[in-house]
Amino acid sequence: MRACGAVPMPRIGVDLGGTKIEAVILTDDGHLIERRRVPTPRDDYEATLGAIADQVRLYDDVAGRRLPVGVGTPGALEPRSQTMKNCNSTWLNGRPLLRDLERRLGERVRIANDADCFALSEAVDGAAAEYTTVFGVILGTGVGGGIVIDGRLVRGPNRISGEWGHNPLPYLRDTVASEAERRLPDRSCYCGRSNCVETFLSGPGLATTHGVLTGEAAAPERIASAADARCASTLDVYVYQLARALASVINVLDPDCIVLGGGLSQIERIYRDVPELWRRFVMSPHVETRLVAARHGASGGVRGAAWLWPSDYNCETK
Repeated sequence: MRACGAVPMPRIGVDLGGTKIEAVILTDDGHLIERRRVPTPRDDYEATLGAIADQVRLYDDVAGRRLPVGVGTPGALEPRSQTMKNCNSTWLNGRPLLRDLERRLGERVRIANDADCFALSEAVDGAAAEYTTVFGVILGTGVGGGIVIDGRLVRGPNRISGEWGHNPLPYLRDTVASEAERRLPDRSCYCGRSNCVETFLSGPGLATTHGVLTGEAAAPERIASAADARCASTLDVYVYQLARALASVINVLDPDCIVLGGGLSQIERIYRDVPELWRRFVMSPHVETRLVAARHGASGGVRGAAWLWPSDYNCETK
């Protein structure tokens, strides 16, 4: 941690998305006092850097001083090369994003994966704020995760902490799987492996499962609403898969709380059914881990980016 000043100050959070860049000023007590969104300059790395820097300088002017900056990214920083990896905004891959932002803004920038930022936001002042060990999960177009312990993000030496979406889905071919699930063929993942959790529990994964089981195409939103009996049956499979996948996390991490975000986290039956189902696969007679929905919704990523800095960090001398 860099040297800190004595007076708490606001901080800037930036969510670098594939279509938009959102920036906020977050006060020490968690209030958003400024929010601004601009389109992401797709496929243009230099323009993306410029758009982030412009947002930060604008907020510096609003605050009348240089503020610490956290940036949530769609990938992770490779520790050895200090370049970005695993970004679905592919023009960032292989680029020294942190170093280039520091060249423009000074050494007051921190970056983290967007799923890590989500987990941090919910652990600091969100739905999991009262818990010590928190696993944050995004169930959306992709599947991501982050780990926070005692209010601090766990990064890991490879910067892949929480990447449960690229573990294989547990018990896919086991007798515990339902007859319907055993009909599902293997799935290739963009990471190069097969049957990753993400290929089943993401929105596209849910739609694929529905297509195989029913022969009909349907958007994830329609399936999630259990619009008819076929959609409800697909959700039976999805909820059971989610319970098994989260049980493997509990067996390794034993978190106090798992908090869910992303579009599919709005499926209400998840919070009723999954804790009942995961008991079959957790190696404990009683499972005390809580499963909760995110408090901050779509703002979790940008808020978590701001929380990457302590409240008493002083940029003025940096």
